[in-house]
Amino acid sequence: MSKDINNILIPNVSKLPKHKNVDNSNKIENSKNPNEFKNLLNEIASENPADGLNLSVHAQKRLKERNLEMDQTEFFKIKNAIEKLRAKGGQDSLVITGKAAYIVDVNNNKIVTAIDKDNMAENVFTKIDSTVVLN
Repeated sequence: MSKDINNILIPNVSKLPKHKNVDNSNKIENSKNPNEFKNLLNEIASENPADGLNLSVHAQKRLKERNLEMDQTEFFKIKNAIEKLRAKGGQDSLVITGKAAYIVDVNNNKIVTAIDKDNMAENVFTKIDSTVVLN
């Protein structure tokens, strides 16, 4: 009886098929675009807010003080601006959107500070090497 119990709990692996045929016709390397999987992963990662766009403590404080809300649209505008700045060699940059202006540390994907649009007019932005103006 113990043999029956063992056969139920632990199957006899010698009865498993030795070879299994696998359809390789839809492998990524056989696709028309070999970077398809990598592009898909990058696209998924870019939709994840935890993928690297950070707020400094100072920026969090400024957003709260100035009643600025970081919604999804604003987040992706800034994220895309950082990618453009990175491609052009920007490091400490000013990103101006329809809502606010942000100083960003491109290398660290970090928003350093933020100022609302109403208070931008007479401010001087220092220690920046590039600017992106977005709608």
